[in-house]
Amino acid sequence: MFTAQIPRLQKTAVDNLSFTIEQGIVTGLIGHTGSGKSTVAQMMNALMRPTSGEVLFEGKNIWGKSVDTYKLRFRVGLVFQYPEYQLFEETVERDIAFGPKNMGLPEAEIKQRVENAAQFTGLSQELLKKSPFELSGGQKRRAAIAGVIAMDPDVLVLDEPAAGLDPKGRADILGGLIAYRKKRGNTLVLISHSMEDIANYSDKILAMSKGKLLSYGTPSEVFSHNEALVASGLMLPQVTEILHKLKLRGMDVNQSIYTVEDAVKELVGKLPKRGSN
Repeated sequence: MFTAQIPRLQKTAVDNLSFTIEQGIVTGLIGHTGSGKSTVAQMMNALMRPTSGEVLFEGKNIWGKSVDTYKLRFRVGLVFQYPEYQLFEETVERDIAFGPKNMGLPEAEIKQRVENAAQFTGLSQELLKKSPFELSGGQKRRAAIAGVIAMDPDVLVLDEPAAGLDPKGRADILGGLIAYRKKRGNTLVLISHSMEDIANYSDKILAMSKGKLLSYGTPSEVFSHNEALVASGLMLPQVTEILHKLKLRGMDVNQSIYTVEDAVKELVGKLPKRGSN
């Protein structure tokens, strides 16, 4: 349980928040703008210290004397929102290699990590030799994410990794991250304001509102409280919203469903036949 305040603004960004991120799964963190999502991300990576409470990693307070926060940041990787603005090296390859070099790894391992990270994020060998500033917006995003993946963190926290991308770009980025997590077996924390992305890719969902925990559980468990989600200003997945409206009109449907496939199964036989009232 922890609280984070931003003294300069005299605002409590995260208030009495307590949760556990399970190892080896994808946890989606959802909330409207100003709900405290990015503050939570920075506290996971020890970039921000809570004003009260503790942030634990493997059972230890990350701000305790026995924890080296510098080394922690290699194990808990953080990708900021719009990370492409942090690219600075002469080539994409060197930018991706920056983190592993700071870890003190041998050149052969650094090269292998760069190649693996580029593969997961869909960057070709040709692009690795180019300047980051020659890339398109989506390619820059891939390069920035690859730079964190190359450090091979046990926990990867991504703050709006698909923000501003077109549908194909979003699918490519998020699909690559899920493939990476499956092969690596690490823990992924996906932060987004898009309920569709969170619903499609998360094993567990943590919903926040005004710095507090609103709901935490599997997608079905969280979406079963859709009235509370809507009241907090969150958008439901389109499928869930349709079922919610059908429920309000008197139809006996499960309104916690969030995939098209499950919605079809739920509605077969329940929708009125053509020509009926």
